[in-house]
Amino acid sequence: MLHHLSIAVADLQKAGASYDAALGALGYRRVFEDDTAIGYGVEDGEDKLCLKLRPGSVVPGPGFHLAFAAPSRAAVDRFHAAALAVAGADNGQPGLRPDYGPHYYAAFLIDPDGHAIEAVINGPV
Repeated sequence: MLHHLSIAVADLQKAGASYDAALGALGYRRVFEDDTAIGYGVEDGEDKLCLKLRPGSVVPGPGFHLAFAAPSRAAVDRFHAAALAVAGADNGQPGLRPDYGPHYYAAFLIDPDGHAIEAVINGPV
C-alpha cells in the first residue's frame, strides 16, 4: 500500500547516525542522501523511509509509531542495542509481546527527534 514514508527531523546528521545503526541492524541502508534528506531501503534510489530536515518540526502525537520488519529475533536485538549506542532512548527492551500474539518479538525506541520506532518479527522461531 505505501510507496514510502517521510518523517521530519531537526538534525539530519544525528538522526542519520541513529537510523544508520538501527536500520543497518535490520538489513536496510542509505539508498540516497543530499543536504536535506536521507533515504533508507534496500535498492539505490528506492527509499521506503526518508528523513527530511525540517528545523522546528513537531513529532506526531500519541499512537503514532513506525514498525520496521526484522528478519530475525537476533536482528531485533541488534536494532535495539545499535540505536541505543548512538542516540535515542529505550521504549521497550527486546522480547516477546504475548498481548500481540504468541510469536510477536519486538523492541521499541524513541529516536533523537522523539519518534516512536519498533523492530518486529512475528513468526515462530
